[in-house]
Amino acid sequence: MGFLDYFKAPDINKGVAEFRATPGALLLDVRTPEEYAAGHIPGSINLPGNALGLIDNMADPGTPLFTYCLSGGRSRKAASILQVKGYAVKDIGGISSWTGPTVSGEESQAQPACPLKLVIVGG
Repeated sequence: MGFLDYFKAPDINKGVAEFRATPGALLLDVRTPEEYAAGHIPGSINLPGNALGLIDNMADPGTPLFTYCLSGGRSRKAASILQVKGYAVKDIGGISSWTGPTVSGEESQAQPACPLKLVIVGG
């Protein structure tokens, strides 16, 4: 890897292929719910950057995570935050470079691979 490779944007098309080849992985769209509803990669889960704390309810630290946003800035930041929390994360860049199909609407959101953890307070 050369010095200039550090500035090279991730290839989202290769990243999605890697996600699909990784058993148990989650593809996280860290854009806003409105952006997600307007069009997203099939199989992705919307987890906006301001809600990253909810990942603990969706996945164990051993779950491989792949992040994307519109152009790559928010997904890079989200990947960094999730790595600090102990997750194995790969930032795959921005959907603006995606050449595959997209789906619209919130109803097409994938179900998390791990069920949400319920915490019952009180008795």
